[in-house]
Amino acid sequence: MPKAAPSSSAPSLPASYEAALAELEQLVSRLESGDMPLEQLLSGYQRGAELLKYCRDKLEAVEAQIKVLDEGTLKTWTPE
Repeated sequence: MPKAAPSSSAPSLPASYEAALAELEQLVSRLESGDMPLEQLLSGYQRGAELLKYCRDKLEAVEAQIKVLDEGTLKTWTPE
C-alpha cells in the first residue's frame, strides 16, 4: 500500500526571504495581540522559529556569496 502524502497541515517554506519576513511580521503581530488560544500560540511560536531560521539561513547564504565576490574579505557596508 502506498504511503500517504505528507500532511498538508504543515506549512511549507516561503517562496522568498521577503515572503518569510512578511509572514513573520504578521505572525508576531498576532502573537502579541494576546487573542490567540494556547494551542495556536504554541503552533505560531513554532512557525515563527521556522521562519526565523529560514531568514537567517538566507542571509548567511547571501553573506557567503558577498565574501566570494569580495575575494574572501567581508567589507563593512556604509550607506552614502
